[in-house]
Amino acid sequence: MQKVMNKVKHPLEPLTGEEVSKAVAILRKEKNLNEHVRFVTVVLNEPEKDFVLNFQMGEEIEREAFIIILDNNSEQTYEVVVSITNETVVTWEHIPGVQPGIMLDEFEECEKVVKDCPEFQAALLKRGITNTDLVMVDPWSAGNFGIKEDEGKRLARAICWVRKFPTDNGYAYPLTGIVVYVDLNKMEVHRFEDHGIRPLPPTDANYTPETSDSITLRTDLKPLEIIQPEGPSFEVDGHYIKWQKWHLRFGFTPREGLVLYTVGYEDKGTIRPILYRAALSEMVVPYAEGSFAHNTQNAFDAGEYGMGQLANPLTLGCDCLGEIRYFDAVMTDSRGNVRTIPNAICLHEEDYGVAWKHTDWRTDQVETRRSRRLVISFFCTVGNYDYGFYWSFYQDGTIESEVKLTGMLNTGTFDETGKSKYGTEIAPQLNAAYHQHFFNFRLDTMLDGKKNSVVEVSTLPETKGPHNPNNNAFYIEAKTFKTEQEAQRTMDFASQRTWKVINPNSLNAVGTPVGYKIMPGENCLPYASQDSSVIKRAGFLNNHLYVTKYDSNEKYATGNYPNQHKGGDGLPKYVSANRNIENEDIVLWYTMGHHHITRPEDWPVMPTAYINFQLKPVGFFDRNPALDLPRPKAKGSTCHMNNQTNCH
Repeated sequence: MQKVMNKVKHPLEPLTGEEVSKAVAILRKEKNLNEHVRFVTVVLNEPEKDFVLNFQMGEEIEREAFIIILDNNSEQTYEVVVSITNETVVTWEHIPGVQPGIMLDEFEECEKVVKDCPEFQAALLKRGITNTDLVMVDPWSAGNFGIKEDEGKRLARAICWVRKFPTDNGYAYPLTGIVVYVDLNKMEVHRFEDHGIRPLPPTDANYTPETSDSITLRTDLKPLEIIQPEGPSFEVDGHYIKWQKWHLRFGFTPREGLVLYTVGYEDKGTIRPILYRAALSEMVVPYAEGSFAHNTQNAFDAGEYGMGQLANPLTLGCDCLGEIRYFDAVMTDSRGNVRTIPNAICLHEEDYGVAWKHTDWRTDQVETRRSRRLVISFFCTVGNYDYGFYWSFYQDGTIESEVKLTGMLNTGTFDETGKSKYGTEIAPQLNAAYHQHFFNFRLDTMLDGKKNSVVEVSTLPETKGPHNPNNNAFYIEAKTFKTEQEAQRTMDFASQRTWKVINPNSLNAVGTPVGYKIMPGENCLPYASQDSSVIKRAGFLNNHLYVTKYDSNEKYATGNYPNQHKGGDGLPKYVSANRNIENEDIVLWYTMGHHHITRPEDWPVMPTAYINFQLKPVGFFDRNPALDLPRPKAKGSTCHMNNQTNCH
């Protein structure tokens, strides 16, 4: 048999479909797995960092798969490492007392269990609903609220809506009184609740011309073509990308979605490392509603569901414009069959306006350069919401992470008061609860090497006195974090607080350590109290920044198994060790939050909201690294001197 290791060029290449199938087959055979075993995840078992950094092309690669399985009969979870190269199970470990994230197949099976439940059918009949095919069942994670009868059970909390016809937008008609808890191991109803009949809102929420007479599509939008007649400027080899001095690799996991590896920028003939690994670590959505219908809705979208497994196949002209390169995402369904999401990842270039420009008014000499960025992205749908995750690389050395939020609001009906303190009436008799979206990113930095530090920079006003005669002066104060406990920080607008990663062992042209800083965009803090379930389980929300000493086992801000976990795991646990982080191999964890006070304009489908942060070079380069950009072409000339026509 031909060894799989001969088919991949680099140890961080994601598993192929053939490798996934082989890993599953090896595990099934060696452990004699029965039909009740579900495969939660099958991904590349990433090699140790030192091995990857010292790897030379052509060297042997032992390919391994990391697998999480759940036995529905014994209700036990196991972590397994399988050597695909040597065709053997390397490790097999029982992980007691945990619940893996909910699998896509479980969503589908859960809906059937709910619809087949006699109590549920009777509740529908009381509401005049006879066709269960028109009922929408969304299985939400059950969380952990200290309910005795729920302990040890693998649960989903199903809430429901109803359509008027098969292509109707059912989120307009919530069946707010009905709640069904489903035991996902046994695939049976664990608890049924009916809190009473509420009238359905009177207005539909259809958003296509085929389903709504009130929508007539605009006809005055002229074509806008994005054409690259010579093709794109990037080069791709497997999952390796080279573009405009940037060099990087990428992968894709069912939990995190897009993962970036070994990101570096070519400077003076050398590829200088910036990031070893970067990915979404967790996403948490706490809802503000105090009623039974919404007060347990605290979705951990990455850890409880998996952003990658819910990725969309992308379509040219709809999701992406221009000269596009697509990549498939390979994973398994819960039965271990290879599941491929075609065109899950999109790679393309975008014009981004003026990179830099100056007009010398004395000589009329004008120099303009246009900015271009490389964008790698994916989109996923988590129940009612849709999220796009975008990583952009700029020619001046900036890296940007952006999330785009769209899709459907989570809706409910009002109680007998006809109003809610905790939401907006987005349509007659239809409530959309206030909520927040928090995204935590794990950034394994490697500026010019593994030994890095983090500096907090604050801006302070100068004191009054002869040294500041007009009281206008201000200056910066820098502090290097020494321990993990010290590096738990929040944003502060008064001091314009920022955080900078430096390499104290690598100095720039002016003799200071090279660095990159986090440039925050929109952000917020949670409003849930410290004794709430969501804060106990997502304690990382208390701070925007954490810094930890590198540990390959610490990948997620809420720990490895947040689903139904009682709390205390993840970042709060990691930093309790209070390890040294000065001049060490470190990891930054940055949280950004979108505060969503719902509005009628968000209905029936949300205009996209954007939230982002940047990693921006600060002394990493000796001067502007984009000075060498070519002069852009204007009509009949180039954009310099007096030839500025049509060049903005």
